[in-house]
Amino acid sequence: MSLSLLSKSAIRFVFITVGIAVVSGIKPVLAASFTVVADGLDNVRGLSFSPDGSLYVTEAGVGGDQLCSASITMPTEQACVGKSGAVTRIKDGKQERILTNLPSYALSSNQGQGIGTNDIQFDNFGNAYILFGSVPNVNYDNTLLNSPKWGALYKVDFNSGRFTSIADISSYEFAKNPNEALPNGNALSNPYSFIIEGNTAYIANAAANDVLSVKLDGSNLKTLVTFPEQTLTTPTQEIKYQAVPTAVAIGPDKALYISQLTGIPIPEGKASIFRVGADGQTTVYADGFTQLTDLSFDTNGNLYALQFANQPFYRNNLDASLIQIAPDGTRTTLLSGNGLESASALTIGPDGAIYVSNKGDRAKQGQVLRIEVVAKVSEPSTVLGTTLIGFGALAAHSLTKRKRTATKQS
Repeated sequence: MSLSLLSKSAIRFVFITVGIAVVSGIKPVLAASFTVVADGLDNVRGLSFSPDGSLYVTEAGVGGDQLCSASITMPTEQACVGKSGAVTRIKDGKQERILTNLPSYALSSNQGQGIGTNDIQFDNFGNAYILFGSVPNVNYDNTLLNSPKWGALYKVDFNSGRFTSIADISSYEFAKNPNEALPNGNALSNPYSFIIEGNTAYIANAAANDVLSVKLDGSNLKTLVTFPEQTLTTPTQEIKYQAVPTAVAIGPDKALYISQLTGIPIPEGKASIFRVGADGQTTVYADGFTQLTDLSFDTNGNLYALQFANQPFYRNNLDASLIQIAPDGTRTTLLSGNGLESASALTIGPDGAIYVSNKGDRAKQGQVLRIEVVAKVSEPSTVLGTTLIGFGALAAHSLTKRKRTATKQS
């Protein structure tokens, strides 16, 4: 199983080293408890609080019965499209789908690995914006479905159900092809998540391996940073794997922080969090993760990183982790397994709790968890801290891009 983040071709990965310090000793470990605040969701994805305190959650849906073809990640199975995506609102303890009939792509066999309504965010005026993912071999303009386009960002009015196009991200990728590492000049696109800061949206495009920005009036769509492939060297070969950026957060220093999933073979401990400063320089802020899907800062400058699974998804152990990184680099696992699995997104609530999209790779079983830190204990450990720059010093099915081996590649 996997999250709908990737597609077939390989992309280069930029690996820019920074200083690393390893400190052995005792570190505080924060114990956490959680409650389920929503369940029964279909391929649950992004989540965000509106100004009135309601929690909105996107569901990628369960596909449908149109445009069926071999799955991009499981060629022996069929995947189809339909209008089964949705947005669910959690308000006053009530869970309700307030927007339905949105484009969706998923396996026919189990309705898993959905791609569609990927993320939702609100601007400073309370306006809602929805990001739709995309995959190869489907009708990108959705003429057949008569619904919003794949691979695009929209402003939405929940009262009228009206969508206003902000940015056609996939068409931009196909036209500009900013990632020169794509073989044969073929651009790929699956915008997975985004964040709004002021009047600008910052978008992580997992399949194109880049981060873009666009003004909320639809102007100035551009590529900010592109991540080429990285090389994994084994005793017998060199394997190219992709960066797969999955989320963007704005740090206390106003820099961009970008989480990385990594593509097949998903080497454990090779996913990083990148920092992109105002000067455009990209550095590694923290590393040693596996399959990151989201990240967010709290008001104290702590960064929370979400691992979709602690091991490569194809090992069928989908236990996930929520990790806190303090401003001084101290890393603490708040929750690992014990009900947290296939974790696809997170947000920090106005109550200070952490809300996580759980079981995000399957139909009818998706959840939203409210995670609260409840205690501190101590345990022996090795703390890996990266040199912090500025303020302090991943699916998976769409997570599955085709593995490519090579002895030499730029």
